[in-house]
Amino acid sequence: MKTGIIGLPQVGKTSLFRILTKANLSEQAYSNPREAHVGVAKVPDERLDKLAALYSPKKLTHASVEYVDVGAIGQDVLKETAYIGHLRNVDALIHVVRAFEDPAVPHVGAIDPLRDIKNVDFDLIVSDLGQIEKRLERLEKDLKKMRSPELEKENELMIKAKAHLETEKPLREMEMTPEDKKRLRGFMFLSEKPILYVLNIGESTQLGKDLDAAVEKYKLTEVAARLNAGASAICGKVEAELSEMSDEDAAEFLGSYGLTESGLSRLIRTSYHLLGLISFFTAGEDECRAWTIPLNTRAQNAAGAIHSDLEKHFIRAETIRWDQLLDAGSEANARAKGTLRLEGKDYIVQDGDVMHIRHSG
Repeated sequence: MKTGIIGLPQVGKTSLFRILTKANLSEQAYSNPREAHVGVAKVPDERLDKLAALYSPKKLTHASVEYVDVGAIGQDVLKETAYIGHLRNVDALIHVVRAFEDPAVPHVGAIDPLRDIKNVDFDLIVSDLGQIEKRLERLEKDLKKMRSPELEKENELMIKAKAHLETEKPLREMEMTPEDKKRLRGFMFLSEKPILYVLNIGESTQLGKDLDAAVEKYKLTEVAARLNAGASAICGKVEAELSEMSDEDAAEFLGSYGLTESGLSRLIRTSYHLLGLISFFTAGEDECRAWTIPLNTRAQNAAGAIHSDLEKHFIRAETIRWDQLLDAGSEANARAKGTLRLEGKDYIVQDGDVMHIRHSG
């Protein structure tokens, strides 16, 4: 799963990408602003860490999210094939929005996150509108040659999408049936992608409180509550310092700001859930691992995330919630207490389930 990082110039999005993915890129790597950079970030998960403390495994594997950093966004670059191609191939977007004051870092006009969000959303809408208008022209020609139910349905959907965009609302907010979504999937519309608005705020002595209050302070509560959207806040300057520290020093540093975790950890988890993903775990002495699956996945399909053979030869899944397993202290104790249960192929896997797949392979 890929998440694209977008933003206007001088908002701190490339710094965020570097910190997120620990990408050690030289300035030369950014000499071409049209080039995209890809990196992977580990999804912090205290549940998995606690399971690892119980099992002391040889290997610990967290879930991960792939991030793509592209150059500063605007209507001009959204007309470029290479630039728009990078964005079309991501599953969700993180829009980094500047909320920090710094005379040394130039910014056009006053600091106004809500204005910047509206401007970038508008650019994405205009880009999609142009694509839809071209497709409607093509459909008109095709329908004159040969009418088919499929072409007519697509034409109706495109007309509906065009009317929706013309109200200056992104496609992610348009009500669609699963069939509609399937029809639109191949177009990879930018304004249809789930989006997380990330406020990059300035450093302060009460950073913990400022991070918690940022979404409301900058009037993002309403846009964050919209369909397939969310909002979070970080302090890029502090996150950059944290990324250079050991875990022990970082914990102490965070404590001095009244924080228990970095804004970055929250951001990664939020972008993971924005994609409609959850984690289930496998735990043992060899490895404790988080497996990524979409929400509402059946047990048999979840087994396929581990290996296709497990899905094919699935019999049952021994299942327990991670916290119940910790309370029991071992699988044997959990079995004796009756909290370890057997689930069939149609069981809907829950976030935080620990599973052992029984199979006939």
